[in-house]
Amino acid sequence: MHEATVLLVLVVIFSLAFDYINGFHDTANAIATVVSTRVLTPRTAIIMAAVLNFLGAFQSERVAKTVAKGLVDPHGATQVVILSAVVGAIVWNLITWRYGIPSSSSHALVGGLVGAAFFHGGAQHVIWKGLQQKVLLPLFLSPICGFALGFVIMAILYFAFRKVHPGKVSGLFRHLQVISAAFMAFTHGQNDAQKSMGIITMALVSMKVIATTDVPRWVMIACAVAMALGTSAGGYRIIKTMGHRIIRLEPVNGFAAETAAATVIYVASQYGMPVSTT
Repeated sequence: MHEATVLLVLVVIFSLAFDYINGFHDTANAIATVVSTRVLTPRTAIIMAAVLNFLGAFQSERVAKTVAKGLVDPHGATQVVILSAVVGAIVWNLITWRYGIPSSSSHALVGGLVGAAFFHGGAQHVIWKGLQQKVLLPLFLSPICGFALGFVIMAILYFAFRKVHPGKVSGLFRHLQVISAAFMAFTHGQNDAQKSMGIITMALVSMKVIATTDVPRWVMIACAVAMALGTSAGGYRIIKTMGHRIIRLEPVNGFAAETAAATVIYVASQYGMPVSTT
């Protein structure tokens, strides 16, 4: 088999491995609050997240196209460059998973891609405007928007239910939080699964297997399945950190947090921004 073909096959395999690891690494982002408030058991929450991650992955190609052609020159990115980026992101994900650190898989992959392209071809191979508008700006704005939206939602809920007994409020939001957690899991698949789709598509364009950065159907299916399988494996270390070691939540707080975060991720996905679900 030709060396370039071998490298392409390795890119596909490692990209799917990244998706699998991303699934169990970032499961906590979707379900930590619903588990910490004891609305769902970890097993039930993980199954729900796996299904909705899979469905979310098919909703759009905007994030995938940003990764495939909006950050580095796809024609200047060799298979070695792309493989280096994916392996670097995988190593970082495994280290942070081992220590229960809820880090961003997205920015690990983007950083690896930009770093490898910069080393290989210099600054001219990096699309700096795209990096600024699609990655760096959302990197700073997404947590601020999440904070602001979570604050507003919680304030509205506090005002709306201020005269209702806390027990009744908790009972109501134990049901509503399942919906907000499902929304969070869906948007996670919509944004995160597309990053590996973009990486594989870039590799196919670089090898001239395909002419455009339209994501092939088999790539979408493979990445969606890999992330769903990874999610089903669970990420109990990070769930413990997110759900118990950072903040204590009641169901109404979890609903506000998940709704705010999922809304930010959904909007970012519509603009092709590979943001951090964390």
